[in-house]
Amino acid sequence: MARKTQKISLKQRIGSWKSNRRAREKRLAAIRNWNWVAIVKVAAVVCFLVGSGAFLRYAEAYVKTTAPAQEGGLILVDVPDWVKLDLQYRVAQVAGGTRFPLTEKTASDIADNLASMPWLHDVSVRVTHDSVLVRAQWRKPVVVIKIREEADRSIYVDKDLVVMDYMPMPDLPIVEAKQVSQNIVPLPGQKFDQGDLAAAVTLALLLNRVDTALLEQITSIDVSNFKGRKNAREPHITLRSKDDVEIIWGAEFGEYAKYLEASDQEKLGKLYTHYKEFGSFGAGGSVKYVNLRNPQDRVSQPIDRYR
Repeated sequence: MARKTQKISLKQRIGSWKSNRRAREKRLAAIRNWNWVAIVKVAAVVCFLVGSGAFLRYAEAYVKTTAPAQEGGLILVDVPDWVKLDLQYRVAQVAGGTRFPLTEKTASDIADNLASMPWLHDVSVRVTHDSVLVRAQWRKPVVVIKIREEADRSIYVDKDLVVMDYMPMPDLPIVEAKQVSQNIVPLPGQKFDQGDLAAAVTLALLLNRVDTALLEQITSIDVSNFKGRKNAREPHITLRSKDDVEIIWGAEFGEYAKYLEASDQEKLGKLYTHYKEFGSFGAGGSVKYVNLRNPQDRVSQPIDRYR
């Protein structure tokens, strides 16, 4: 049976077309509105992410700048054998401690601190990735001086006459320079440029060059009559041994000819020969003094390494 075709009037067609057009326009408007909302949402998300990244970078930089710097230990390089732990500890105290932040300023700060340390000179400080290295020249005491105005105060002087503050140094053969002129006593780190003191230091260094054991037997070098300032006829310089023997040296080093004394080598030769012969200066109590001033035609010379 053939299907019956339904007839639609022109008016109905026009109405249907208008209805469909309005529906399409609504859908297009909805699509356009959705696109703008999505764009705004996407832009907001992008801005948030960008802002978050900038904040994280700022926070990271803040943490790096405020976090404590890496620290390193203080290391004293090439320390002489005679420098014991108590003196090394004193150097560390002056430097500012035993551990330091490893920054660009650390080396200069420590060098500035150690500039006031009289036991050191030519100080060099270098900072590595894990430590602070301090290299310096150490001043070795030669003589000790008791300050007359302060009975409990003593100072050391090195070979260059530079003053160091006193601390016990039992392992070093340090002799006392007695009756040194003390009109002005320099502060530690300054030079004690005094003729009688220089004479005592020179003599102590000479004895040490001949034989350290020889210097170890000497307790003091008396310069009270330096250049005959008290009595021109009396010995200018005398020494005192540990076994209480007076050793008459005479004029300061290099001045023997002016006073017709034995040469400095003759004096050192006689002193060393006497010590080696008896093993001490007192020879078991039989010797009270040793006179080195009188010249002799023949005299034993100091050991070869002195020459």
